[in-house]
Amino acid sequence: MKKTLQKVLLPIYLLAFLAFPAHADEGMWTLYNLPKAVYETMQQEGFQLPYGALYEGQDAIKNAVVNFSGYCSGVVVSPDGLVFTNHHCGFESIRSHSTVQHDYMLNGFCAKDYSEELPNEDMFVSFMVSQQDITDRVLGTGFYLQGAERQEAIIDSLQNELTRQAKTKDSTLHVDIDAFYEGNKFYATTYQDFTDLRLVFAVPKSMGKFGGETDNWMWPRQTCDFSVFRIYANPRTNGPAPYSKDNVPYHPKHWAPVSMQGYKAGDFAMTIGYPGSTSRYLSSYGIRERRDATNEPRAQVRGVKQEVMLRHMRADEAVRIKYDSKFAQSANYWKNSIGMNKCIDSIGLVNQKREYEEHIKSWQDSTGYLKGELDFDKMKDLYAKRSEAMKTFTFFRETFLGTSEFNTRAFRLNYMELQGPAEKPKKQYVEFKDNSAEWDASLDKEVMATLFRNYRQHVSAKYLPKFYRTIDTKFGGNYAAYVDYLWSKSALMKSGRKLYVNRKSFQKDPGTMYGLDLLEVMDALRTELLEHADEIDRQERLLCDAKIHMEQDLPHYSDANFTMRLSYGQVGGFDLGGRPSGYYTTAESMVEKMKKADENVEYFAEPIMHQLLSASDFGPYQDKTTGKMQLCFLTNNDITGGNSGSPMFDGKGRLIGLAFDGNWDSLSSDINFDHRLARCIGVDIRYVLYMMDKWGHADRLLKEIGAQ
Repeated sequence: MKKTLQKVLLPIYLLAFLAFPAHADEGMWTLYNLPKAVYETMQQEGFQLPYGALYEGQDAIKNAVVNFSGYCSGVVVSPDGLVFTNHHCGFESIRSHSTVQHDYMLNGFCAKDYSEELPNEDMFVSFMVSQQDITDRVLGTGFYLQGAERQEAIIDSLQNELTRQAKTKDSTLHVDIDAFYEGNKFYATTYQDFTDLRLVFAVPKSMGKFGGETDNWMWPRQTCDFSVFRIYANPRTNGPAPYSKDNVPYHPKHWAPVSMQGYKAGDFAMTIGYPGSTSRYLSSYGIRERRDATNEPRAQVRGVKQEVMLRHMRADEAVRIKYDSKFAQSANYWKNSIGMNKCIDSIGLVNQKREYEEHIKSWQDSTGYLKGELDFDKMKDLYAKRSEAMKTFTFFRETFLGTSEFNTRAFRLNYMELQGPAEKPKKQYVEFKDNSAEWDASLDKEVMATLFRNYRQHVSAKYLPKFYRTIDTKFGGNYAAYVDYLWSKSALMKSGRKLYVNRKSFQKDPGTMYGLDLLEVMDALRTELLEHADEIDRQERLLCDAKIHMEQDLPHYSDANFTMRLSYGQVGGFDLGGRPSGYYTTAESMVEKMKKADENVEYFAEPIMHQLLSASDFGPYQDKTTGKMQLCFLTNNDITGGNSGSPMFDGKGRLIGLAFDGNWDSLSSDINFDHRLARCIGVDIRYVLYMMDKWGHADRLLKEIGAQ
């Protein structure tokens, strides 16, 4: 049961706590058991399809929505398996196919026929087949009377058993079990994965990432944030198959009809996708920890790291291509952490949640429910005990995990599968493949040295790995000199070289010793955090249980956990201090920003884009009511990370856009949904099609999609 450990080792995205009853525009609802009260409200808001159209039958909307490679969402839009997702979701694929000579990030990409569609390693789409509640089966094992390892074994055993049963019907299926409602419920979800996924279309980065970090999480927005892929399948079965040149385009059960009809303020809007993690059942103590021990150190370290990265990327185009995706991933939640903390403090969220907990405590005293089990004083004490270790772990993770190729290899070294004869230990080895095309030594080395110094400045001496003594005694405190020594003397960076793990040369290798020093500190932090993790998790689970029982006359949704969810509401803007936001942007507003590229390079766009967005007539792509070319729009749909690429549907189940961002004014919505301010930013599907048509001349794709 990996998620138990992840709650400790990754940012603490525990299930969150709502201080207010659910609103029509709030909620991430599972589809298979969507409350009838919620469906009835959807109908009142303008949803025109029957209840079963969401989940049941071959033509159910869920059958067009995909988990995109385990980090985003997407939607199938044609009978030949075309998938729309966001540009930033396809960013790594676009980057990996790019070279200085053929820079698809800079220049975009459009496959003119099937033969030009580009395959991708380690990418997939996953369709949800079905979902069921197996809570009684899990808890019937005495689940919460067991230790963490035994709990993991129970989940793994059930998951394997259910997968075996699913495979008797279809060998391409598998089952995942996930905890819902802070572990008070468990659902089993059956999936079918397709691993032959090929890049078909991408706009230039100037459009797909227009506004860059300047506009990230902001409104108004003009970013043309989409990319297009195609699912390929076994030619005999139309089922999943590893990549093969003989595979053919997949013919899906259902695909989303693409609408050219647009929207207006107040129209029904629905988003279906795979939101990653929210924490709305989280206690006030958990929110404080999230602010101080996760968001604050994450933003600090990433800010330092990104300054180094950006300098190297701007100096060398080849380096930029290698690191564009890495920088974007780092910067996204750097800014999110800053914005979330700002919102937490500006609305006094910690105090709001504490007051609500007093309300629960009073209810608990009057009813006796969970009396003697849910203990707010104990919760406060437990969080306080792990506070320093949690903050340090964030500094450690952001400094050493995945921040350079050397660090990555130093950690992987201890988990790699040994090669060579088992009966001859001295001939057993590990070997790193040559991936030098993915990193730059100069950038990585400066990042390492800079972050070494930064880590020391922010954590207690007891959490310093032993190699800091080496830096002081042998290198006179010169971090860069120590990093140069590691890279030059260690065999870790010798790609393609066999590293014999049971020989003295390996054990004395400075990279091996460095990695062991890091593991020692990480294990110490893990031990310290695990000491209180189970009881904190239990208290948070009981808190969620108490809230649901206290409000049992209301429907409640579970926090996001990267399973399929539906959110709904209306198209419309928000009001911030008497300033109406507007609910869509136009081509004119983008051209105005483009003209400011001399002041801000993130508003640069090629001359052809100026020309296309300055057209006097946008034909069928302009809105029939406003007469404008509408680019991006707002709804009050409830989204979070993972929803990127989620289809946005109108009341008839037609695709009107792709969700790609939330707004700065409500970045605390992962832990408290503010129905006044929380908005979903989507790219208008007509803008998507316009770029495919007028820039990409992708006639074959437009014909395949058949937008109406």
